[in-house]
Amino acid sequence: MEPVYEPLKHEQKIYELWEKGGFFTGKIDKEKKPFSVILPLPNANDPMHMGHALFTIQDILCRYHRMLGDSVLWLPGSDHAGIETQFVFEKKLSKEGKSRFDFDRNTLFKMIWDFVEENREINIEQMKKLGFSLDWTRYHYSLEPEILKQIFDTFRKLHKEGLVYRGERLVNYCTFCGTAFSDLEVDHVERDDFLYYLDYGSLQIATTRPETIFADVAVAVNPEDKKYENLIGKKAIVPLINKEIPIIADSAVEKGFGTGALKITPAHDPVDFEIGKRHNLPVFSVIDLNGKMINVPNEIEGLYPKQARNKTTELLEKEGKLLKKEPLRHTVGICYRCKNLIEPLLMPQWFVKTKPLAAEAIEAVKKGKTKIFPPRFKKVYLDWMENIIDWNISRQIIWGPQIPAWYCLDCNQEIKINFLDKNGKLVSGIYKNLKENYPFEEIKNGLQSLTAPVEASYVTEENKSCPSCQGSRLLQETDTFDTWFLSGQWPLTTLGFNVKDPEKSAPDFKYFYPTSVMDTLWDILFFWVGRMMMFGLYLAEEVPFKLVHIHARVVDKFGQKMSKSKGNVVDPILMTEKYGADALRMSLVYGIAPASDIVVSEEKIKAMRNFANKVWNIGRFIKGSIDESGLSDKEKIPSFSKDMAGLSKEDREIVKDLEETIKKVTDLIEKYHFGLAAETIYEFIWHRFADQYIEYSKERVKNKDLAVFSVLRHVYLSSLKLLHPFMPFITESLWQIFSEDKESLTVSSWPKVQ
Repeated sequence: MEPVYEPLKHEQKIYELWEKGGFFTGKIDKEKKPFSVILPLPNANDPMHMGHALFTIQDILCRYHRMLGDSVLWLPGSDHAGIETQFVFEKKLSKEGKSRFDFDRNTLFKMIWDFVEENREINIEQMKKLGFSLDWTRYHYSLEPEILKQIFDTFRKLHKEGLVYRGERLVNYCTFCGTAFSDLEVDHVERDDFLYYLDYGSLQIATTRPETIFADVAVAVNPEDKKYENLIGKKAIVPLINKEIPIIADSAVEKGFGTGALKITPAHDPVDFEIGKRHNLPVFSVIDLNGKMINVPNEIEGLYPKQARNKTTELLEKEGKLLKKEPLRHTVGICYRCKNLIEPLLMPQWFVKTKPLAAEAIEAVKKGKTKIFPPRFKKVYLDWMENIIDWNISRQIIWGPQIPAWYCLDCNQEIKINFLDKNGKLVSGIYKNLKENYPFEEIKNGLQSLTAPVEASYVTEENKSCPSCQGSRLLQETDTFDTWFLSGQWPLTTLGFNVKDPEKSAPDFKYFYPTSVMDTLWDILFFWVGRMMMFGLYLAEEVPFKLVHIHARVVDKFGQKMSKSKGNVVDPILMTEKYGADALRMSLVYGIAPASDIVVSEEKIKAMRNFANKVWNIGRFIKGSIDESGLSDKEKIPSFSKDMAGLSKEDREIVKDLEETIKKVTDLIEKYHFGLAAETIYEFIWHRFADQYIEYSKERVKNKDLAVFSVLRHVYLSSLKLLHPFMPFITESLWQIFSEDKESLTVSSWPKVQ
C-alpha cells in the first residue's frame, strides 16, 4: 500500500467497478422492501455547484439501504429548465451580437436544444466523480417524448375537469426576459424611492408610481376613515388628463399610509386589481409587454416607466399638481433571474385551480402520510398550501413544450401575431390586417408569439380542424409550460405512470411508488414539493413520497450564500480533484445540524482529506503487520467471535465500543441526523480505534498474537462498512485490499452487533 492515499488513482477505477457490476441498478424484487429516491433535477445546461454536491445526503441513504438488503432505486434525471436555460442561451447570443428575435421559434428551439445537448453530459460525469450511486439505466430528461405525452395528458385531464382555465389576469411580467413568472419566482428587495403627493381635485392621493395615473379608474378610501366619509360616491379628477373617476370605499386601503386615499390602477397593481374586481371597475393598460408606455400623452408615449416617471412628475409640477414628494424605503418585486423590476401586467394566461388540488396535499401532511423533517418545516408547508393562489403555468419563452391549445384564425381574426416573414423581418399586427399580405403557411412557419382573447382557444388531442367552424387554419398556443408543471409530475412520469389509464402504468411505478424520501432544500418546498404532492394525489391518488427531508444550505465561511456574483463560490469538482470526492462529501456532512447552514471552506475539506489518510494508514498498518508476521489473513487468522480464545480486556472493550458505535450510527441515520452520525464514526475510528486501541495493540502485534489480529481486522472492516455511505471511494478501495471474497462493499451487509 502507498504511504499516502491518492484519490485520483482510485476513484475512476472504483466507479467503473460499481457500474460494470450493476450494483446501482434497482431491481423489482417482491421479496425485498423497496427504497426509492428521486434525484432533484439539475439543470441540463449547468455544471454542478456546491448545492448539487449535497446530493451526498441521498447517496448516504441509498448506500445504507442497499447494505440493509433493501431493493434500492435512486433515479437520476435532468431538467430542460425553461427560462433558466433560455436566459443563459440569450446571454450567449448577445455576446455574438445576436438576439432571440433574429430567429423563428423552430430555429431558436433547435439552437437551444443543440446547446443543451453539448452540456447535458457534463453534470452526469460530475455526479459520477462525486461517487453518487445513481441508477443510470433509468436516467430521464424532461423533454423525452414519453414524458411530454404524459404531461400533455395531464393538462387535458385538468382542463376537462375544470381545473385548468385561460383567463385575463394580472401577472408578474419581466419585460427584460419577456415572460411572466409565478409569485414564487419574484424576489422582493428593499429600495429607496419617493412617495409623491398629488392633487386629485376633491382630495389628495400619495403614490410611488405617478407614471401610471393615466390608467387610474377610481380613488379608494377606507370606509372607516372619518375624514373621507362625505366624499364616498363623489368624483376625483386625474391630473394632466382631467379625467373624472369615482371615489369608492374599500377596507383594503390602509388609513395610515400616505394620505389614506389610494389611486386604483387595476392593470398595474395586484391590490388594485382585486379592488377593481370587487367594484366592477374598468381596466386600462399603459405599459406594454416591451416595458414601454402606451395610451398616454404624446410626451410620455414610448418611454420606459422610469423615464416616464421623471417626465410625468415634471408635467405635474409644471401644472401645480405635484404637492410634495418625500423619501420612502419600500419593498419591490424583481425578476429572480435578471434582477430587473417586475411589472404587474394584464394578459391572458393559462392557470391551474390549485385550491381543490391543495386540499388533499394539506390533509396528507396533517395525517402523516407524508412527514416533513425537520418538523418545523411542516408549518411552513401548511401555511403556504392553505393560502395558495391559482398557478400561472404560461411562460412566454421558446424553450419548453408548447401548451396543447389551438386558435382558429377563421373564427378569431382579432388575434395579434408576431412572426418572422420569409425575408427575416419581424412582423407584428392583428391577423385580419395581415392575412391579405401574408399567406397562412408563412405566418405559421415564422410564428414567434400570439395573443388572443380568452375565449379564442380550445384544447384537444387532435388539431386538424376547428371544432366550431371546421376551419383548418389553426395556430398552436405559443406559451410554453412553466418548468415546474413538468417537474411537479417527475415522480410519476419517470416511474412510468399512465395518466389516461393508471392500470397500464409501468412495473417500476407499481413497485417503487410512492418513493421513500424526497431530499431537497427548503427554498423549493413550494416550487417543487408542494406541486409534486398535488399532482401525485390528483393523478395517482397517493402521495409521491413518504418523507420530505430538508437538507442544509451551503454558505461560505462568513455565512454568505454562495453565488458567482459575490465571487465566493467553491467549485465542488475542483475540490474533488484536489482533495478527493470523499473529503468533499464528508466536509458537507460532518458537524452539520439538520436544515442548517453548511460552512464550506477549503480548510474543512483539507481536514477531511487528512481523515481519509488516517483511515488509509490504519489499513496500511494492519496489512503491513499481517504481511510482516508471515501470517496469511485468510488461512491462519481466525474470524472474530466473542468467545474466541486469547481475548484481553482491551479487546473486549474495543469490540463493545464498536457495537455501541454501530447502534448509535444506525439510529442517527434512521433519524436523519447525518452530521452526528459522521462525527460518531470519525471519533471512533480516529480517536478510540487508532489513537488508543492500535497503540495498545502494537506490542501484541510484534508477538504475532492471533487474537489481536482478529480483533483489528474485525473492527477495521466493520468501521469501513459504517463509513462507506459517507466516504465510498476510499472504503471500497480498502475493502478490495482486505476482503477475502472481493465482493463490492456497496452490496455488503450493514454491520451487526453480535
